[in-house]
This record gives sequence, structure tokens and C-alpha cells, in this order.
Amino acid sequence: MWVEVGKLSVLFVLIFLMMRLLGKSLLAQWTPYDLLTIFFLSYVGLSVVEIQGFVHGIISIVVIGALYSVIARLSLVQPLSQLIIGEPTILVKHGKLSVHNLKRSRYSLAELLSSIRTAGYPDIAEIEYVLLEPNGKLSVIPKPEVTPVTLQNLDIPPRYQGMPIAVIVEGRIQHKNLKLIDKDEHWLKEELQQKGCSNIKNVYYAVVSEKEQTLRIESLY
Repeated sequence: MWVEVGKLSVLFVLIFLMMRLLGKSLLAQWTPYDLLTIFFLSYVGLSVVEIQGFVHGIISIVVIGALYSVIARLSLVQPLSQLIIGEPTILVKHGKLSVHNLKRSRYSLAELLSSIRTAGYPDIAEIEYVLLEPNGKLSVIPKPEVTPVTLQNLDIPPRYQGMPIAVIVEGRIQHKNLKLIDKDEHWLKEELQQKGCSNIKNVYYAVVSEKEQTLRIESLY
């Protein structure tokens, strides 16, 4: 029994890592551990019918369910969520392609352009950001002047708002995001103090406007 539990656990982890390596485009709307659990349940169901006994199948299903539950809970913990679920990848920024991120994500230019056209934007220059989400879907964020209710049609000069950059998530500083806006931890702490918050761990979610470079606390613990 314990040998089978060990085998299933090792296979679960190995296939999970392989699916993470294969890239986000494989995942569609599923997280890696969602797909993995479905795969294993299918495998166990077939093995019960063709080879193994009923008791073996029940044990296997319980083990898979327990592993899924553990990983799902771990994915709620901020430091582990990036490892288990992943984080968005910027494929287009200010109308410019990120070739490095496209290659790293194993996402072809043809797929990207097709998805942008499907979203209603034939010209990549009209796009402010394209993000490849952890679930494999694309988020297309157009430039202000080409949004569905266009400012051009109203003869109003477009005001660039930029993208809100998350700098604190669940009480933890997002150092990589701070670098994107050329800020550091010292600047962040000063901004928090000006807003009457002395402890970063009390902040659940805070963002910085990319254009105005101002801190906005969205939620506190």
C-alpha cells in the first residue's frame, strides 16, 4: 500500500513539473494541478477496470484527492503561488513585442497576432499591454485612444493612464515590480508612511500608477 502511495506521489510531482515546463499555452483555462488531477483520475479509473483491484483504486483516488487539496492550499500562500500557479508574462508593452518573453513562453508570434485580432485590434501598435496569464489565456489591454468608447470620436485628447503595478501583495513587497517602475523598498516605505501605514504586513494589496508614480493602497488586512 505505502509503496503505491509513494509511486503516485512521485509521479504526481514529476508530471506537474513537466507541465509547468511545457508552457502556459498548453494549459488553456486550467491550472497545472487541475490538469494533472484529471490525468491521474483517468489513469486510476482505467487501471481499476483493466488491472488493479477495487481497494487499490479507492486508495489511489484518496491519495490524488489529498495531493490536490494540499497543492490547492499551498497555492494560496503568496511565496508559493508563483511557483505552483505562475505569474503573468508581458508579451507586448507599449505596442512593442517582447521577443524574449515570447520565446521563453513558447508562444508563437502568429498565435499572438491572431489573439490580438480576435480581441478586435488589427494593429499591434494599438496595444498597451498583452499579458499571458498563468491559465494560458491572453489579456489584451488597448491604448486609451482606441478603447471601445474612443476619445478620438469625442475630440478629447487621450490621457495616458498607464498600467497599475502591484507593489505589495498579501503583505509582501514585489521587488521585481518595483524595479519595473524604477523604485525601491525605501521609496515604498516612505510612501506608506505618508499614507499613515508604518507596517507593510498590514497592507493586503497596493499598486503604483505607472504614469503618475503614486502609491494607491487598495486593501488592508
